[in-house]
Amino acid sequence: MKNIFLQVTLICTILFSCSSSEEEIIDHETGNLINVSTNRQTTGSSANDLLSGGIFKKMIVEIAYIKGFKPTETAINNFKNFITNRINKPEGIEFVTNEISYTEKEIYTLDEVIALEKEHRTAYNSDTKIALWVLFVNGKSSKDTSSNAILGAAYWNTSFVIYEETIQGLSNSAFEPKRSLLESSVINHEFGHILGLTNLGSELQSNHEDTAHPKHCREDDCLMYWAAETSQGIGNMISGGQVPTLDAQCLEDLKANDGK
Repeated sequence: MKNIFLQVTLICTILFSCSSSEEEIIDHETGNLINVSTNRQTTGSSANDLLSGGIFKKMIVEIAYIKGFKPTETAINNFKNFITNRINKPEGIEFVTNEISYTEKEIYTLDEVIALEKEHRTAYNSDTKIALWVLFVNGKSSKDTSSNAILGAAYWNTSFVIYEETIQGLSNSAFEPKRSLLESSVINHEFGHILGLTNLGSELQSNHEDTAHPKHCREDDCLMYWAAETSQGIGNMISGGQVPTLDAQCLEDLKANDGK
């Protein structure tokens, strides 16, 4: 039996990927051409655009999932609350869902994750709207090993993937956490990197980056603490039955970058 408190399992990784090619698609709402390369930049580079209410006054969050691997409603609601509490969008936040036909794949490379996004993503930046893509997949990451497994990865400025099948295999059984709790912790941690935490696009207001584990907070009770990347670490962090939260220093970084 898999035991999340014993098995060393990576919760997330940051994969820096960007696209320099200009690719245009038609916005079906306006009929205008959209340059999708603005949604294919380095992780953290759009932190201010996501947090502030300046140029982009509305956010669209597209939650896509392989059929049969939709996250729990509790996790989705927790994610909605997390976003609402951190960003400034005077015209609001719109959430849309996108079910993708089941695939027979058992392992996904990052290129295959990106291919799914390119084929199925419908919401992109346009005019005063900024769009976020969150993909929940069946199958495992190609970077999994016999001793660890990746549960999520932020790979572009407005994109991250959650390996939902892996999460399901590590939750809701004896000695394992509640599924919605594990999902929420992984989702919020990944979105924290999209928002530029820690020192990934939202400038540090104090010295709290863990030099031994770059791009993570050194406070052990913070959502962005490095131990949230291991099952043993996250097991300790969620043992009280609560989703980890951002500490005061990470919150200050977001506020200084025009967030809440």
